[in-house]
Amino acid sequence: MIGIFSAGIQRIPHLEAFLGEPCRKLSLLRPVPDDITRIAVWGYRPTGAKAVALAEKSGRPVLRLEDGFIRSLGLGVSGCPPLSMVLDTQGMYYDASQPSTLETLIHQHEENRLLHDDARQAMQMIVDGDLSKYNQAPVCTLAQPEQGAVLVVDQTFGDMAVVYGNAGKEQFDNMLQAALAENPQSEIWVKVHPDVLSGKKAGYFTQLGEQAKQDPRIKLIAQDVSPQSLLQRVSRVYVVTSNYGFEALIAGKPVSVFGQPWYAGWGLTDDRHALAAELRVRRGNASIEDLFGAACLRYSRYLNPVNGQAGTLFDVLNWLLMQRQHHQQRTGRLWSPGLTLWKRSILAPFLRTKTNKVNFSKRHAGESACVVWGTKGERRWHEDAQRKRLPQWRMEDGFLRSAGLGSDLHPPLSLVLDKTGIYYDATRPSDLETLLSASRLTGFQQQRATRLRQRLVASKVSKYNLGAAFTLPAGASGKTVILVPGQVEDDASILTGTMGLRTNGELLRTVRERHPDAYIIYKPHPDVLVGNRQGNIPAEDVSRWADSQALDADIIQCIQAADELHTLTSLSGFEALLHGKKVVCYGMPFYAGWGLTHDEHTCSRRTRSLTLDDVVYQALIAYPSYIDPHSREPILAEQAVELLAATPRAQMQFSKIKAGRIVRYYRKLLMLIRVTLTT
Repeated sequence: MIGIFSAGIQRIPHLEAFLGEPCRKLSLLRPVPDDITRIAVWGYRPTGAKAVALAEKSGRPVLRLEDGFIRSLGLGVSGCPPLSMVLDTQGMYYDASQPSTLETLIHQHEENRLLHDDARQAMQMIVDGDLSKYNQAPVCTLAQPEQGAVLVVDQTFGDMAVVYGNAGKEQFDNMLQAALAENPQSEIWVKVHPDVLSGKKAGYFTQLGEQAKQDPRIKLIAQDVSPQSLLQRVSRVYVVTSNYGFEALIAGKPVSVFGQPWYAGWGLTDDRHALAAELRVRRGNASIEDLFGAACLRYSRYLNPVNGQAGTLFDVLNWLLMQRQHHQQRTGRLWSPGLTLWKRSILAPFLRTKTNKVNFSKRHAGESACVVWGTKGERRWHEDAQRKRLPQWRMEDGFLRSAGLGSDLHPPLSLVLDKTGIYYDATRPSDLETLLSASRLTGFQQQRATRLRQRLVASKVSKYNLGAAFTLPAGASGKTVILVPGQVEDDASILTGTMGLRTNGELLRTVRERHPDAYIIYKPHPDVLVGNRQGNIPAEDVSRWADSQALDADIIQCIQAADELHTLTSLSGFEALLHGKKVVCYGMPFYAGWGLTHDEHTCSRRTRSLTLDDVVYQALIAYPSYIDPHSREPILAEQAVELLAATPRAQMQFSKIKAGRIVRYYRKLLMLIRVTLTT
């Protein structure tokens, strides 16, 4: 049992998940109970001095806590709870006067070597994903000067990392002078903490403003920008003890250090401190993988953001990547005009963030981008957007949508936001096509895609998740079973994704002509069956070209029963690939042209051969956004799958008689009221 005197520590959400054992709040006025084995305090904070004294008096070891190196989405001072924490039984990582638990772990080279692959993958995720300790800052937009730039990092006065890193104002002055002298042609970018310029805190460069006036090479970087995006624009980094130095090492930048931070003294940094040689003797040599593996994979503890239980660094990185991408995609002031009440209700949680502005009226008010629904909305608002010089972004349903039809007003669990084109339009590139063309999955991404694919197959989750059980008719015995899914014939995916055949009837007839001995099952599109959209094939034609129909059946069960699936552009072709079926495409859906399907046509832009997991990762993890229907917050693809798997499968209720339509319109009205009231 861990004893805690600090009310602040006690309030940390999921504290026991971080500590790995129960804890109890203690009083400074009472003796330490017998069942308390350790006393936890926060770093070297002066307010913990009494707790440390009581621990020493009672013979209990002290456990020092601090934020981890990848902490949270937002700032701790803004109330954002931590997702990582470090626990130290020897001292604290920023205290250079004595070894810490982290320093001990770095020395364990054999143990760290086992984690080198994980360390490299995590570092790549951090650099590529623009992640840091805090992740609320926007991307740096500064232009890199022709003569180049180096970065000098200030810190807030009295920072514990400076004090315990054997540094002070002298080291900061030496650092700036060295940067100026050693880079005579470069701009010197000085990263100043925003709190310093606002007057809330003091920095160590007290005369920086005057120096900048005298030397035009000095540029103050006062705005809050993400570290990795800033590091991309400089050739070298100068620090005293700032963790910017460690992030620069991860990014592969040379780092000169004027204090004694935890990452110095291992042969990775250019150490300028007067006592650098002594620290080097104590620390020795280590690789960046050793430092990262020890610090971020062994020393730090993590909380799984999804369930609040003990997690891993990769749990946190995946969640932060998703959150950061979601917010950055929607930065600025967005204009989404002309939507129906229903469309506006479902788009709102997918578009709005805590920092952007969304205008749903038809009147433009200085917004920076126009967001429309699919290609139909793009055509409707093209002239207005062009006149106002606004880029058009298209939104559409995602590939794991709901338990029920969108045309019956079941709200979506996922949508896509595409700034280049849209995934079903084969006449031009899309963001998804770009992702697929550049796909180079890391080992961890590959594993994640594989697990997601396996979970989809096991749970039988599909786009709409509706329909009854399906059994293969007896007449199919001994024959090749071909499933032909119908589509909505006026759907944009047909209009922009087909080159020859364009109707369900033409497709079904062609499949029969090419496979006269096969057992062909025709499955009409649910939207057509319920009477919401067009695409019906006359009954006599279905009888002529198909052996049977699967009317209200679950598409996944139909796929599982078939040997092959032949389609124009239906998403069921992608779902059939997940289940290991042969897929023949008569159009050019997003999953065609990559060597996974048998294609009638080619696309000159799609020249690579991909694995199925490439398509799974890019189409289901990287491309869409998923929103929790209750919290209205972004969630991971894996969470969305679990929500759909746990939702009772909807049944198709279709009738073309007048009374049936009245019932359907009534259900739609109820759904509209429910969704709009919760928006």
